[in-house]
Amino acid sequence: MKSIVVIGAGPAGLTAAFELMRNPGEYHVVILEESNEIGGISKTVTYNGNRMDIGGHRFFSKNQEVIKWWDDIMPAQGSPSYDDVKLGRKIEICEGGPDPEKEDKVMLIRNRVSRIYYKSKFFDYPISMKPQTFKNMGLATTIKAGSSYVKSSICKLEEDSLENFYINRFGKVLYSMFFQGYTEKLWGRHPRDISADWGSQRVKGLSIMAILKDMVSKIIPKKESARKVETSLIEAFYYPKFGPGQLWETVADLIVEKGGEIRKNCKVTNLNIGSDGNIKSVSYEKNGIKTELQGDIFISSMPVKDLITGMDDTPRDIERIAKGLPYRDFVTTGLLVDRLELKNKTNIKTLGNIVPDCWIYVQDVDVKLGRIQIFNNWSPYMLSDPENKVWIGLEYFCNEGDDFWNMTDQECIDFCIRELISMNIIRDSSVVGDSHRVKVKKAYPAYFDTYTEIDKLIEYLNTFDNLFCIGRNGQHRYNNMDHSMVTAFEAVKNIKSGVTHKDNIWSVNTEKEYHEEQKKK
Repeated sequence: MKSIVVIGAGPAGLTAAFELMRNPGEYHVVILEESNEIGGISKTVTYNGNRMDIGGHRFFSKNQEVIKWWDDIMPAQGSPSYDDVKLGRKIEICEGGPDPEKEDKVMLIRNRVSRIYYKSKFFDYPISMKPQTFKNMGLATTIKAGSSYVKSSICKLEEDSLENFYINRFGKVLYSMFFQGYTEKLWGRHPRDISADWGSQRVKGLSIMAILKDMVSKIIPKKESARKVETSLIEAFYYPKFGPGQLWETVADLIVEKGGEIRKNCKVTNLNIGSDGNIKSVSYEKNGIKTELQGDIFISSMPVKDLITGMDDTPRDIERIAKGLPYRDFVTTGLLVDRLELKNKTNIKTLGNIVPDCWIYVQDVDVKLGRIQIFNNWSPYMLSDPENKVWIGLEYFCNEGDDFWNMTDQECIDFCIRELISMNIIRDSSVVGDSHRVKVKKAYPAYFDTYTEIDKLIEYLNTFDNLFCIGRNGQHRYNNMDHSMVTAFEAVKNIKSGVTHKDNIWSVNTEKEYHEEQKKK
């Protein structure tokens, strides 16, 4: 029986372990997780009966293997959820699926509503070509934006930065309104200093033309199989009844049931290299006690930066690149409020008639706030009183150790409340009934500094035949959850077939069309 050590109990690590456990008796799998929680950044945090989704996780993929995997673990709803029943909403359901009012292991089918909040007005996200958009912008700005877009269509800039990537697709005016300020909030860097790779992976084919094509396809219906829809334009998604962490906690339980082992609060500090040039063991620390764990194969979803700096005899140049890899850290503050000052001017019914958004992107640069999640709209089961309270998550991007990160919980909560009041989103602090702050290190692998030399790190890591790097942090790639799962699928396929090359694993989410359309079989 081969011994396999998996580092990290996030989506990638758990998926890899689950897939390996499909072969009973062939592998002994141990997962080492630094924290006391399951799911990585896809965890669900519960506080006083209300649940927080850290970062917001839509369960959507055009990869059928991923969709089937989710459905096998947690089937889609076969009856209306609490808010659908209360509001008389008719939704698509899966015949024979579980009833979310009676069962917990169920995926809800939710409508995607995300908008931009800019200068006290709502714009569609991604930006649309609807009449309301032009009304909000005003005639003069609309003319400038149109002229700017035409110019960008004719005079293409070299895509050597994220700034040029966006300008080529939206024009300079729309870029300055809806991308520049938010990008600086997210990364703490001007878009001119960020690699265009980030846009290629997160935005892919999205552009004004893609938006127009999608609008036309809705006006002139085609067969669903023939319609291409950009990832960012998908209008519905699956969502676990109690948030994303519920699915990963379920997967963790199944892994243990199948004979796998999950060791929490175990921080991996070193990867030890044997005389054959491969990894022979990992060293980890728990409660101040150091332990060495040997294995035949190692699957890592820990940050590449920490992985390489924890190796023996790493070449100086490789260590330099690893140490220079940047990350952006993340803080979410949950506020339980009586009401929002934002009015629901849409035709979408909601409990309490709150705005229907899952996410609200805050583009104004005079506040630090990046996004607002409204957990009621992700799932009514995320809070104890969805009819009378609004449970929101305020998302801030920062660097570990900076002034914002180092605030006390109360200082941060007070800061968040002041920003909401200044934006007229809440009236005053009296409407806030409860609050909770969550800090996440290395939430976002960043695409600047030594990232430009990432290929050298990949080449070095590939020299270890028994080491497989997967997931967002394991590859220093801003993957969606399904992409992280696919890297795990590919790694396990290689392990089971005895293949030591890693090209198929590193190539996930690099093809332009990978996540935009289903590949025909």
